[in-house]
Amino acid sequence: MTTQQQIHIAAPRSGDIDPKYIRSSASSSSNWEMFKWLFMRISGPILLVLIFTHLFSNMMVGDGVQGLNFGLVAGKWASPLWQIWDLVMLWLAMIHGTIGVGTIIDDYTSKDRTRVAFKVALYLASITIVVLGTLVIFTFEPCMTDAAGNLLDNSPSFCFNQ
Repeated sequence: MTTQQQIHIAAPRSGDIDPKYIRSSASSSSNWEMFKWLFMRISGPILLVLIFTHLFSNMMVGDGVQGLNFGLVAGKWASPLWQIWDLVMLWLAMIHGTIGVGTIIDDYTSKDRTRVAFKVALYLASITIVVLGTLVIFTFEPCMTDAAGNLLDNSPSFCFNQ
């Protein structure tokens, strides 16, 4: 003769849940995690459009890969559209990549000191690249001059038409 034990499984959303499975109220860290998750889902498709348009305009339009040179970049960055395009691509890619690598660091480091060291290195490298990249995009001067202010011969052709 066997005795049957009754197993009680609470219906979803019934409120009859074992307290060990109840989450505490939402903390700021869970809001931060949700923000990172949402940013990754939104920035990914935007980056795909930005990157493939960038690649298509550089490699397929005009002279193709053979036309990639200093003059092409100088000509593109003479337009505010391409400056903003490349700036948005730089910032989104760096933030997207930093969040992704930060997640990998969280997943694969077991010691807190190691995690902090890797994250500090990651954030410093990311900030440095974003700052330097932004400076390059907005302070880029394609028309090269000598000390006397004369255009150098290897300046892009559009510099001589001014």
